[in-house]
Amino acid sequence: MLPNKENLTVEFKSDVKRYPDSDIFDAVVAFANTEGGDLYLGIEDDGSITGVHPSHKNTFTLAAYIANNTIPPVAVRTEIIEAEQPVLRISVPKSSSGIVATLSGKVTHRRLKIDGTPENIPLYPSEFATRLSDLRTLDYSSMPLYESSLTDFSPSEIDHLKTLILSYNGDRSLLELPDTDLFKALGLVRDIQGELIPTVTGILLLGTQASLAQHIPTHSTSFQVLVGTDVTVNDDFSLPLLSSIEKVNSYMEVQNTKQEVEVGLFQMSAYAFHPRAVREAIVNAYSHRDYSKMGRVRIALTDDGLTIANPGGFIEGIQLDNLLDAEPHGRNPLLSDVLKRIGLAERTGRGIDRIFESSLIYGSSLPDYTKSTSAHVSLFIPRSTPDPQMTKLVADEQNALGRPLPLHTLFLLNALRDAPRSSAQFLAEATHLPLVAVKNTVEFCVDRGLVEAYGRNPHKEYMLSSRVYGTHDKRIGYVLQKNIDDTRYAALILHLAQQSTYISRADVIELLHVDGPKAYRLIRSLVDDGKLEAVSRGRYAKYRYITPVE
Repeated sequence: MLPNKENLTVEFKSDVKRYPDSDIFDAVVAFANTEGGDLYLGIEDDGSITGVHPSHKNTFTLAAYIANNTIPPVAVRTEIIEAEQPVLRISVPKSSSGIVATLSGKVTHRRLKIDGTPENIPLYPSEFATRLSDLRTLDYSSMPLYESSLTDFSPSEIDHLKTLILSYNGDRSLLELPDTDLFKALGLVRDIQGELIPTVTGILLLGTQASLAQHIPTHSTSFQVLVGTDVTVNDDFSLPLLSSIEKVNSYMEVQNTKQEVEVGLFQMSAYAFHPRAVREAIVNAYSHRDYSKMGRVRIALTDDGLTIANPGGFIEGIQLDNLLDAEPHGRNPLLSDVLKRIGLAERTGRGIDRIFESSLIYGSSLPDYTKSTSAHVSLFIPRSTPDPQMTKLVADEQNALGRPLPLHTLFLLNALRDAPRSSAQFLAEATHLPLVAVKNTVEFCVDRGLVEAYGRNPHKEYMLSSRVYGTHDKRIGYVLQKNIDDTRYAALILHLAQQSTYISRADVIELLHVDGPKAYRLIRSLVDDGKLEAVSRGRYAKYRYITPVE
């Protein structure tokens, strides 16, 4: 029951000489300000058990003592674990409402050192904004910059904003407003005691380069192109946000090569990176980055693919396994809302859906967020060639339905392409989708003729239908995949018949987990081949094995 080493959520402390209460409070605060965790009193750093001090065995008193010495009070759970010697476990919840401090004013948090071991370090006031925005309790992008004024806005960027609203079919009602009313409507300024003060979002979008450098020095961009190990483009710039996005897009238009791919009787232009996915990814990087931290949005184009990274990890509630299902909520709600109203960002807040959809509809390799950490989000889009058969299947089905296929359907088709003959449970694990959603979606695909089902519950398996296999080579693969089980089933039935006096259809159903008609067809095939013979007729017919004549 006891862990054998420390990590970000596990801490060992020796209690032989009575670990100081003030240090317990510090450790509790550090856990609360990170991911929560368990503090074990009575375990040495090397994992050996030396036992809890007698004065710490009153768990109820200690829990109350901790609550009285933390602000806001931290409600810990305490329990004595009987091992070689008793150990006290103090379970600390993660604070989801704000920053926690000790009664004496100390604020700490946990991090992993370069060797992987944890440590508790101060959480400085300059880091408070990051922590609060991670917890969704602070919108840094809406904060007023009191030392700025409307003179920090660039007239050319104001015109640029209006042009983009027209170009991207944004909220055109904004164009009817005078400039100051436009600023107010978008939250680019706040009226404070009768004076219009620019917000972080206002300076980011409309500020001059001088005002950006003064008020938001953290904002910068790096665009790199690497061919092998040679850097062919390396541009660092600190432009207003709208100009930054357009500059990156212009770089990508030059670098994003395309080729013609045959899809049935038609040809399509296939980009190395789908332009819509790239645009959404770039906008996401700027709208979700942590502007209170030094760093830059980095776009790197290599032989392997495109990396788009930004400072600031995933916010509270967002993880790799729920990226597509979590409720949309950005680190900078005001900035994200403005980009939507301009027309640059996906209006539903589901830009990440567009990033994945653009790969899935062409059967290309999926975007990868696994290099993300608590300090930054990193998206990698691999270079890949579209799969003509998958592209045609999706295009034909969307034309037949008169609407785009749901994202869950695209994920399942993609998973079945890479792992044919899969169960619903396997598909749920492969796609990180709920099992009930997978079952509903895959049955929809069966009804539409996109997927074929084999066996019966709970052993039913699925594979892509023959519609996917258009070329000769693909058809061979389909036939092999489809018939491999029939061959295996026949061998299993014959083996059962050899071991039994008689077999029936019910025996085959139980053996192979197939339905009745399928069992009957398999038996009839073996009878026709002269490997089984019927010894009785009717619903409960029995069959026996025919020994081959040597």
